[in-house]
Amino acid sequence: MTAPLRIEHAALADARAVAQIHVDAWRAAYASILPADFLARLSVDTREAMWREVIEADDPELLVARDGDVVRGWINVGACRDEGASAIDGEIWALYVAPDAWSSGAGRALWLRGRERLIARGCTACSLWVFPDNARAIRFYRAAGFVADPLPHKSFELGGTTLQEARYSCTLLPH
Repeated sequence: MTAPLRIEHAALADARAVAQIHVDAWRAAYASILPADFLARLSVDTREAMWREVIEADDPELLVARDGDVVRGWINVGACRDEGASAIDGEIWALYVAPDAWSSGAGRALWLRGRERLIARGCTACSLWVFPDNARAIRFYRAAGFVADPLPHKSFELGGTTLQEARYSCTLLPH
């Protein structure tokens, strides 16, 4: 990356790049977690349509990291979707960086801006769900201040495989 990343709200014109990163990051990060045939069937076109709707609704917020004119990653933050969550609980719904930009600082920059947006919404805590086998993501979230919650893992089926997600959370303190 040449210049400092700009973190800003996604525009409709970003939907394709967001979708491409979504598919590429899933294929790279989840290669040992999800079935190869499921990952091969992921559709950028389908994801693009989904992200267009999210961008138009602007809730949850979708922020992108730009390196010049190129989107390098994105974060989707909003109200916590967990049962019993209060209005002051936020959530990272998703955070992905293009695989060729991993370990570049893009993820951290996105998290810091997403954190600011959650605080601006009045949130004092943030949670997320992550595959327990996704060691890279867990290292990232731990470095960002998240800790594993004692809640039981969530189980669900995806691509014909039963998966589990672990919940991590952190306190949001304004600087």
